[in-house]
Amino acid sequence: MTAPAKPATASHQDLRTGNLYRVAIVGAGTLKGKEVAEVLNDRNFPAVDVKLLDDDESLGQLEAMGDEVTFIQSVRNEQFERVDFTFFASDADCTRNNWKNVRDAGSAILDLSYALENEPDVTIRSPWVERQLGKALVPNLQPGPVVPAHPASVVLALLGLRAGKIGAVQRLIATVYEPASEHGQKGMDELHEQTVNLLSFQQLPKNIFDTQVAFNLVARYGEKSTPTLQSIEARVRRHYTAIAGSAAPPFSLQLVQAPIFHGHVFSAYLEFDREVTAETLADALGGEHLSVTQSAEDAPSNVNAAGQGDILVRVSPDAAHSNGAWLWAATDNLRVAVVTAVECAESMIASRPKGQIQ
Repeated sequence: MTAPAKPATASHQDLRTGNLYRVAIVGAGTLKGKEVAEVLNDRNFPAVDVKLLDDDESLGQLEAMGDEVTFIQSVRNEQFERVDFTFFASDADCTRNNWKNVRDAGSAILDLSYALENEPDVTIRSPWVERQLGKALVPNLQPGPVVPAHPASVVLALLGLRAGKIGAVQRLIATVYEPASEHGQKGMDELHEQTVNLLSFQQLPKNIFDTQVAFNLVARYGEKSTPTLQSIEARVRRHYTAIAGSAAPPFSLQLVQAPIFHGHVFSAYLEFDREVTAETLADALGGEHLSVTQSAEDAPSNVNAAGQGDILVRVSPDAAHSNGAWLWAATDNLRVAVVTAVECAESMIASRPKGQIQ
């Protein structure tokens, strides 16, 4: 799914002028951490050095960095000295234990664990939605931590805002099918183990979901599961409001755990204040980061969306209401989340025109 990041090649002139940056990825061995490394490389982020950090489970693990091989190192305070950008891609506890030391070391913080979303001076952001709204970003010389918006919130906000170009959207009703990869590698492993054990009539592991998710659709996890499905659903709602505000239509949401390993899938109903056609709506939705298709071969699915940065969408008219339409959409949840984080970091470069390389 992912390839490790390749640091930029620094010339002596680059180092002298300080136009390259040092980056740390906390949770480099996680699904999100590996995705961060790949996206940094794909987007040619101006990083002369990328430190791979993680907890005890991944210590010593080898990762390729371009033509070189490096080890994942332990998370220690001294690792953050003269680091410009730190991506927290591990669990929430790791972020809470380390973020203040990272902040005090002078590094910008991108929190993909959502641990900091309720802290003072934290901003929830989506550059995709900001561009759609035409927001001009004013550089902050001392930016607080940034929480990249939940990928489902980004998708729903972008769909709602684009749809609003052809008429007022009275309501947006969405069912989001959650993949196991939103719970990291452990969630993926548990879904796999449950699938294998069901087929061999063995007891099911339930350490992550505390319920059967293999061959099943559930709207609630077991009582011992953390986080709960309801808390994730509430986060999607909060982030939707934070990034789109009153510009996006009011929406109702239900989050459902699906027996899929990777990729968000969306079933959404849009009701307008006037009659709309599927063709007109499809034209309005298409554009940056959003690919509309009506062909059966390219129909949106979590399989087709894997590895892509675009949101795949299919539009269908509502047979009973001429002012209604249905959307079937799919995205690579990890890719959308991480591209959001890296784009946030790119926009923060204006606040630190020179890196901490001396």
